[in-house]
Amino acid sequence: MAISHRSQHFAYTPLMRTFFSIVSRICIFILAAASCAFAQASPDWTEPFPPFRIAGSLYYVGSKGLANYLIATPQGNILINSDLEANVPLIEASIEKLGFKFKDTKILLISHAHWDHDAASATIKERTGAKYMVMDADVSVVESGGKTDFQYGNTRASLYKPAKVDRVLHDGDKVSLGGTVLVAHLTPGHTKGCTTWTMQVTEGAKTYNVVILGSPNVNPGYKLINNAAYPQIAEDYERMWRVLRSLPCDIFLGAHGGYFGLEEKYPRLKEGSANPFIDPDGYKKYVDEKEQEFHAELAKQKLATK
Repeated sequence: MAISHRSQHFAYTPLMRTFFSIVSRICIFILAAASCAFAQASPDWTEPFPPFRIAGSLYYVGSKGLANYLIATPQGNILINSDLEANVPLIEASIEKLGFKFKDTKILLISHAHWDHDAASATIKERTGAKYMVMDADVSVVESGGKTDFQYGNTRASLYKPAKVDRVLHDGDKVSLGGTVLVAHLTPGHTKGCTTWTMQVTEGAKTYNVVILGSPNVNPGYKLINNAAYPQIAEDYERMWRVLRSLPCDIFLGAHGGYFGLEEKYPRLKEGSANPFIDPDGYKKYVDEKEQEFHAELAKQKLATK
């Protein structure tokens, strides 16, 4: 037919080749932008936040957007998360303002192997001599400077200085120092070795269960279906929900202040009044919301594959 002949001829004109080339480049750019979105630092990540005692020997020494925790013991201190290189002076200043010494950091832990939580680990190790302890499934990522991360390994902006791990942790392992014990719970999905930390603190005559949540987020660009780099990602998220629900929680904390309402709760932290960070209901609500978001995204991706 004449129409078919003309359509075929038109499809191969130089103009159309140029058009398809431009469209394909735009698509590649959009995909690359989505992949890099995580690597764009939020301004509040490096915005100072007042350091304070949460309860017992547990202190907040992070920025407005990135959470860091100091656990003080008679034998030195434990620091959770190293964050970005730019955060090191902020973390050090917060620790010193509380009356402790940055150089007394004996153990460095992380919530998970993403650059906003572990990029400065090598620097902190060098400056303090701290022993770096990381969950087994995240070890290759931190020791490669992010290059083996299943999602961001090829994203230059999310890479960082590699750091040698001194102790490889496994699910349920305990980290002890000066009478303080933290338990590492594997809560995978966000990263393969994402770790939720639990401990107990004593305030007055009461003992509280602390949960420092690793991350329940499904980042933009995460493939929950047919993910060749992380085939069991959806199953790992399901495991995480089960673990999080099994943990007794009085004091709810996490890798970002936004998880547990840092900015809203901090002004209410006053001597003699109820501690706003004691929030078991807030913990349950947050886990419920994040699990619902996960299932909605999973259903969306399943539908798209049909």
